[in-house]
Amino acid sequence: MKLDKEEIKKLLPHRDPMLLVETVELTDDGAAVGTYKVRGDEYFVQGHFPGNPIVPGVILCEMMAQTACVIFKDKPACRTLLTGLNNAKFKRPVVPGETITTNVVVEKSKGPFHFCRGTAKVNDELCASTEFSFALLPESAK
Repeated sequence: MKLDKEEIKKLLPHRDPMLLVETVELTDDGAAVGTYKVRGDEYFVQGHFPGNPIVPGVILCEMMAQTACVIFKDKPACRTLLTGLNNAKFKRPVVPGETITTNVVVEKSKGPFHFCRGTAKVNDELCASTEFSFALLPESAK
């Protein structure tokens, strides 16, 4: 099942300029594969760095986290909060004009907490990888 940006907006609370996935495909094995094409006019490359723009590593991690949230599309209305980020590694810069493909799997869940592993690649070349966790909280939770 592949979702486009409008379908993703029905699932995630993020909006421009913080919606950082354009498509997400849910695979038969429970993974999620997201894409985002870096245009170059995004706020996060404007000052990072002038004349030599690259996507910040924290943005790559956010792309992976947003991709993961789509896995839980069938859960009741929830708010997702990132709770941890571990072993983040950045292997190569991502520049405007490139399309990032994120691949995320949920390795375990315990109550409202979900523990994931993700990668970000350009043309099958690893750019970033990380382990992260998030909580699915009822919409009414503060």
